[in-house]
Formats: sequence, structure tokens, C-alpha cells
Amino acid sequence: MSRLTDANVAIAKEIVGRYPRPKSALIPILHLAQEQDGHVSNDAMIHIAELLGVTPAEVYGTATFYEMFKFEPVGRYCINVCTNISCQLVGAWELLEHAEHRLGVKAGGTTDDGTFTLEDVECIAACTEAPALQVNYRFRYRVTNDDFDRLVDDLAAGKLGDEFPPHGTLARVRQRTPQNWADTGRTAQAEVDAR
Repeated sequence: MSRLTDANVAIAKEIVGRYPRPKSALIPILHLAQEQDGHVSNDAMIHIAELLGVTPAEVYGTATFYEMFKFEPVGRYCINVCTNISCQLVGAWELLEHAEHRLGVKAGGTTDDGTFTLEDVECIAACTEAPALQVNYRFRYRVTNDDFDRLVDDLAAGKLGDEFPPHGTLARVRQRTPQNWADTGRTAQAEVDAR
């Protein structure tokens, strides 16, 4: 879709400045690209490679290792229903089937209006709170069919914008490094030790 915007290039350069080697900033900058467009485009991966002095293949290889990076547009809300063993034992398959019926798409699909993408995923590390799901990687626990219906209704009505930002938004507050950080000669460990 697109390369990083000028504003995001400035943020990417600030992120790169936190690391002794530019390549170390790869994952945070992939998240920045996904926040910009809702997914990581081929053009963005090429641009990231240029910024970091690596090959596009290295960027793609890293990005494809992680489930959170999407390479095609997804819905504003990406709903991941866990169907691993703990969730299966307490109704995850039935919940997924209900979600498919409610949204009118099979797992892996996106609603026609582009609001919801439904995914069947492996363990999301909420086994004691099964069945669990995530919306844009924010958890919901012990979800019943009725809970799911309320969640979808509230998301569609815009009632949960504070809890669930659009897909691709990793955090609401961006970490910043002070401008004179490199000039101080301090390391991240020195900052921790000073506290």
C-alpha cells in the first residue's frame, strides 16, 4: 500500500537511535508500519529495509515469523478466538462457530463492511480464563455466546473505542527517548541502576 509517512519516518529514526545497531529496531518499526496502514505492506517493508540498511527479505523473514503482523488489510477489529486445548474443553469450537454465524464470515474472513476480521488462533496464554478471545490483541475472558454478541454490538456502535483502538495500534502512548540521550553516555542499564 504505502511507504512510511514523513511523520512516521521521523519516529522510526528516533526508534533506531535507541539501539546500538539499526537492525535491532526492526520489530518496533514493523509495528509502526502496521499502525499506519492496519497491515504491513510490501512497500513499507522495502522502506523499512532502506531505513535499517538490511534487505527486504530480512524484513519479510522477521515479519512473517510473528502472528501479529498482517500483510493484507484486515477489519478495524481483528477478533482472535483461541481454540487450543484449554479453550476447546470449555466450548471454544462452539464459540467460534457462533462467531462465524453472527458475523457471517468463516474464520480467516472479514465482514463486507470491513469492520471485523475473525481468526481461529492457537493458545493466547489465557488458559485459566477459557474460553478466551482477543480483539486487536486485547483480551476478553470466559466468553459466552451472549458475551460475544454484546461485544460485537458494542464495537459496531463505537462504544468500546477507549478499550479497543483500531487494529494496528500497539499502544496509546508512544515511548520517547530524550533528545540528548546519546550525548549523556548513559546506557539503558545505567538508567535502571540509577532508579
